[in-house]
Amino acid sequence: MGAPTGARTLDDDAVRGLADELAAATSSGGTVPLISERHPEMTVEDAYAVQRIWAQRRLEAGGRIAGRKIGLTSKAMQDATGITEPDYGVIFEDQVVRSGDELPWDRWSNVRIEVELAFELGRDLSGPDCSREDVLEATTAVIPALEILDSHIQLTGRTIVDTISDNAALGAMVLSDTRVAPDAFDLRWAGAMLSRNGTVEESGVSGAVLGDPALGVAWLANRLAPHGETLKAGEVILSGSFTRPLWVERGDDIRCAYRAANGLDLGEIACRFV
Repeated sequence: MGAPTGARTLDDDAVRGLADELAAATSSGGTVPLISERHPEMTVEDAYAVQRIWAQRRLEAGGRIAGRKIGLTSKAMQDATGITEPDYGVIFEDQVVRSGDELPWDRWSNVRIEVELAFELGRDLSGPDCSREDVLEATTAVIPALEILDSHIQLTGRTIVDTISDNAALGAMVLSDTRVAPDAFDLRWAGAMLSRNGTVEESGVSGAVLGDPALGVAWLANRLAPHGETLKAGEVILSGSFTRPLWVERGDDIRCAYRAANGLDLGEIACRFV
């Protein structure tokens, strides 16, 4: 389900009020009613305005940005959500966890897992004309990753403005210990098998993300340019899921094994929800 992408329609008070609602839901672990139903005139730019205020308040409270996430870049994810265009959100340092960690399940709401590749940037990357080649030149390492989704808006009936307002449902980024150069394998052909409690539940190939996950990073750099924002050296960019989201319950042991088409073993991510 789409939404107008044009100029803002909500006034500043309405945008701040929605940001306040989502900040409270983030703190409590609760959910709020659909924003799109309450504000049917809301545009994508309104939703990003809500997200920016939410993020700015975290920065003012001492949070530090670790990177960005891109969502809804694969056909599998678009089919799963009914949303047909990518979105993005902000990753803070306290949302970065490492493979092998035990994770408190009740830290997040509507907990699901997605399979991704992350790009670690060695230099700034900006639009509006960022290309795949620019992304590869700026990338110091590609890292297998999982995204933990954390949704604070009711799931049924969501549109893209709901998801964007909710920081693209970013809960946390789980990073592998494996770091490889971007030219070490064909980025379109990283395969992954996602298991829960020893059973393979999802599998996919990285080319499902816009044909090449590096194109997702270029899309983000170009999408940020009109707002005067750039991707910064040192940030880690989640390029988008190439599997459907997997629901997670307390006690679940999650493992994801990655391998490139050239036989390069990209390692395994493991985490347990307690």
